[in-house]
Amino acid sequence: MGFPVSVRRSAPAGEQPAGLRVCRLPGVYAPQADTGLLVEQVEREELRPGVRSLDLCTGTGIVAVAAALRGARATAVDISRAAIASSRLNALLHGCRIRALRGDLDGPVGRERFDLVTVNPPYVPSEDPRLPARGARRSWDAGSDGRLLLDRVCARAPRLLTPSGVLLLVQSSLSGIGPTLDALGRAGLWARVVERRTEPFGPVMSARAEWFAARGLVPPGTRTEQLVVIRACRR
Repeated sequence: MGFPVSVRRSAPAGEQPAGLRVCRLPGVYAPQADTGLLVEQVEREELRPGVRSLDLCTGTGIVAVAAALRGARATAVDISRAAIASSRLNALLHGCRIRALRGDLDGPVGRERFDLVTVNPPYVPSEDPRLPARGARRSWDAGSDGRLLLDRVCARAPRLLTPSGVLLLVQSSLSGIGPTLDALGRAGLWARVVERRTEPFGPVMSARAEWFAARGLVPPGTRTEQLVVIRACRR
């Protein structure tokens, strides 16, 4: 069936973090701290019943599920067939309904507009300047500066949002927080960081730590990154 994991949320010191149970098929990105931050922010948003939400690069679909549990008419999109299957499984697991579509970013939704758009895109800098065509690396590698997907999301976000719509995007400091804020501003959105959290490098980041330092992305010896959630809306 898949691997049961949990989406970690904040909890008081000494307490076990609460989490949504998740089924993850092989090859699908396992929810980590970035997923948890995005779920937390979705739960803070004021969502009216029936609002339309879109989760791009959905992976297991758990962010779309979090929106659906708040009463949203949720759509989840991913380029991976296994991710789409995982999304549908997790909707069933939590007793909610989501529309899961396979495709590249917003391609499957055409001219539709949404009240909430959430994105946890691949953002890890890689020695390969191209996006992987297949395999697990497709879930995290995003070119030499980590921005191949981020820049596309920033450019496309305005046409996905309703006039009062909100974009929530999570990324690492290694892929440039300032460039994302600037790109969203150029696209006509008002953007700000609403959450920051320092996290230790996971296995992928740890294996690239010396390369990150050589590129000047982090000081030598650094083994942590700052994760941020950026919230953007129309001016």
